[in-house]
Amino acid sequence: MKAIDKYIFEALDNYPYSLVETIESLDYALSYDNRNTMALCLYGRVQADQLFKYEEAKEYFQQAISININALEVYSHYIYTLVLNEDYEEATKLVDFALTIKGINKVEILLKKVMLLESQKYFKKALKTLKEVRLATLSNEYDYLIDEAEKRLNKKVNKKSDKVLKKEKSNKKKNK
Repeated sequence: MKAIDKYIFEALDNYPYSLVETIESLDYALSYDNRNTMALCLYGRVQADQLFKYEEAKEYFQQAISININALEVYSHYIYTLVLNEDYEEATKLVDFALTIKGINKVEILLKKVMLLESQKYFKKALKTLKEVRLATLSNEYDYLIDEAEKRLNKKVNKKSDKVLKKEKSNKKKNK
């Protein structure tokens, strides 16, 4: 095992519970290889998830992808960051591209697509995408996440339709 791998493993092992040790390990890893996509990705995650610095996180993710477009570890986290930062158009393009990469975890990417659609209030499209997620799963690992997302989206669809019905009723009363 290379020295850089040791530091990557330490960083992954420490994240998110010991951020100081995570950063220290990442700094060592990047001192060995400043083009290591795993280290750059984890730096991006720290920026987005812990510091809420989405623009800086995006830079780390972009750098990793520019080094290796097949850096599979980056895409799910990058899409998540784009959604949080409300960069919906960019997130949509990245989802579409990521789904074409051989070996990527399509379930993870499709779940991010569901999140993207939900954040844009396209609840029915998100539910349709969840069906696609179910078909893509190869284990029971994601069943809970899928079930909970489906429940949440169905509630939102029902609330949305309730609002539409109430609005229609109030419009009928006004017209009388």
